[in-house]
Amino acid sequence: MAFLCITFLFLISISTSSSASGDDTLTAYEVLEEYGFPIGLLPKGVLGYTLNRSTGKFSAYLNGTCTFSIDSYKIKYKSPITGIIATDKLSSLSGIKVKALLFWLSVVEVIVDGDELEFSVGIVSADFPVKDFDECPSCGCGFDCDTVKGRRVKFNRYVSSA
Repeated sequence: MAFLCITFLFLISISTSSSASGDDTLTAYEVLEEYGFPIGLLPKGVLGYTLNRSTGKFSAYLNGTCTFSIDSYKIKYKSPITGIIATDKLSSLSGIKVKALLFWLSVVEVIVDGDELEFSVGIVSADFPVKDFDECPSCGCGFDCDTVKGRRVKFNRYVSSA
């Protein structure tokens, strides 16, 4: 489950707007929502995107490669991420890969079907709850950014009385 979720997250990495349609007020996250997708399909730190609203062709830009692990899977977004976006469907994707066992697989399509997201890597697909993508992962640490080498870090708060 986490394998496909993470793969798709890297796929749509479009954050700040730089829209070819002339609508420069929307962020990439808002564009995702406009097309029926949760914001968590994008990692934090996207530099910009382009979108041709008449064809649906998009490109998302990151500052280099974004990689993180979720469960036993490794996810990799490579800039630019490209594809075609339509209501409830991302297709012809490139730039997003997921490592399952020993193999890197490209995420090629994501479809919203009710409260499920279907991630396809070609001949295989998997469904995940849309709610699992309510938050954006961070490059390097994914959803566990408060950990160090796999261990949760507890932050002690010191209160000084002056």
